[in-house]
Amino acid sequence: MARFVALVNALIGIFLATLAWADALPTAKPEEVGLSSERLGRATQVLKSEAARGQYPGAVALVARKGKIAYFESVGQRDPSAGAPMSKDAIFRLYSMTKPFTSVAVMMLVEEGRLVLSDPVSKYLPQLANLQVSVPRFDPDTGKAVYALVPAERQMTIQDLLRHTSGLVYGGFTGHAQVKELYAKAGVDWRDVTPTEQLERLAKVPLAHQPGSAWEYSLSTDVLGRVVEAVSGTTLGKFLAERIFAPLKMTDTAFLVPKDKIGRLAQPFATDKATGKPIELLDVTSAQKNDAGGAGSAGTTGDYARFCQMLLNGGHLDGVRLLSRATVSHMTSDHLGDIKIAGTLARGYTFGLGFAIRKETGLNAVPGSAGEYTWGGAAGTGFWIDPKEQMVVILMTQNQPGPARGYDRQLFRQVVQQAVID
Repeated sequence: MARFVALVNALIGIFLATLAWADALPTAKPEEVGLSSERLGRATQVLKSEAARGQYPGAVALVARKGKIAYFESVGQRDPSAGAPMSKDAIFRLYSMTKPFTSVAVMMLVEEGRLVLSDPVSKYLPQLANLQVSVPRFDPDTGKAVYALVPAERQMTIQDLLRHTSGLVYGGFTGHAQVKELYAKAGVDWRDVTPTEQLERLAKVPLAHQPGSAWEYSLSTDVLGRVVEAVSGTTLGKFLAERIFAPLKMTDTAFLVPKDKIGRLAQPFATDKATGKPIELLDVTSAQKNDAGGAGSAGTTGDYARFCQMLLNGGHLDGVRLLSRATVSHMTSDHLGDIKIAGTLARGYTFGLGFAIRKETGLNAVPGSAGEYTWGGAAGTGFWIDPKEQMVVILMTQNQPGPARGYDRQLFRQVVQQAVID
């Protein structure tokens, strides 16, 4: 009897898991869409090998081509402390893979005529008017950098926020010593602050660059979330839920994982094997003080595939249109030109309105196509969309943020690229 009950429970679990990603894209055999089953098998072996050596507890990976899922696999463990196996419907902390959601939300408001990309941010967030810029210079007497505060030559714009040329930074990443110090003193962050506190603190610190003069990865997308809230009159989470997630049937994507779904949340190892320190990721099971448009959401691989396919389709999916083809084309074009890169942007890439854009098929060490757009999340998630190959690829893992997560994505990318055979 016990064995029968266990079997029934297992079948129910499989049925519920199937329902959880039943709204994923249509499926096809790899060869039907120009991919090799045998070569995709290498990707599975790589994922299993990396999980076995402790690179991450487990992974979910998806490859869709020509609008159909040809590869959807889960390996390893969803929760290493409980020994729970990874499942395709696992929910992952997306961190910076939240940014494309916020960027699309902004462009929807642009299409409705409620925003203009050249608008100064202060039109919607008056706190961010009249900012100063910290300008370093070399002091020959001391051999050290000294800093002067000068007025911003122009105000940051909505476009600057979308392409990370606002002059804002991430305090933990920037190489600008004075701004880094002042961010820390003022408590500028995206976590554990209310929207009002976030803007008040940003208003007190200088910019690291003159607006429009340099690309540096930053809190810009979090500020975009505040713009969405100011224009729409609702929270970012509610706007995304009603205008993007619900229409695209992204049923498991949100800023808060509800109690009945916590059992599906992917967990990292207890400690980082490189440092021995505990791994502490964002708690998405408790309401945050703000809906962080740059890092705060969680979701499944199947959900994110629907979002990506919408973009690849030119702004629509299954009869639902969120953006026009022209808008998607604008978002996925080069918006930097000869603007200086201050910080890390992969070789051969520029930045559009919410994504990194591959400029050249060559230059970068990892295979890919010019025109591909991509981004990743700090805890081990990543995606890329390749219009030339009509392909969407997503990798979801969950572990300590750091350089190892970039290695994970590069390794997976190259074994997927070699599976294209048409």
